[in-house]
Amino acid sequence: MFQLMIFTPLILTISSVVLVLSLALSKKSKMNREKSSPFECGFDANSNQRLPFSLRFFLVTIIFLIFDVEIVILFPAIQSIFTSQEFYWNFIFISFLIILLGGLFHEWKQGSLNWAI
Repeated sequence: MFQLMIFTPLILTISSVVLVLSLALSKKSKMNREKSSPFECGFDANSNQRLPFSLRFFLVTIIFLIFDVEIVILFPAIQSIFTSQEFYWNFIFISFLIILLGGLFHEWKQGSLNWAI
């Protein structure tokens, strides 16, 4: 109870000082059309909305998501090295790598990894 009585005013004072300093020291910039317009996926929000979506942008996004999921799957697999049998772990890990390499070669063959326009 004693700590609550000491730290509550201290926390409120520090928060108030930080808030006042941030308001006082912030630079007020002029808002214009460019700054107030939303920015979504590299498209100009004020232009024609019927422009076709870039397939290259979509493929880059999908490849990024696939590699994120791969990393999420690999972290628990690395942790399980010490708790599982070596043969079982090696079989699962090699199977996972074969699937990943198959997907990588497929993307390469389809031209998804060619970044040049």
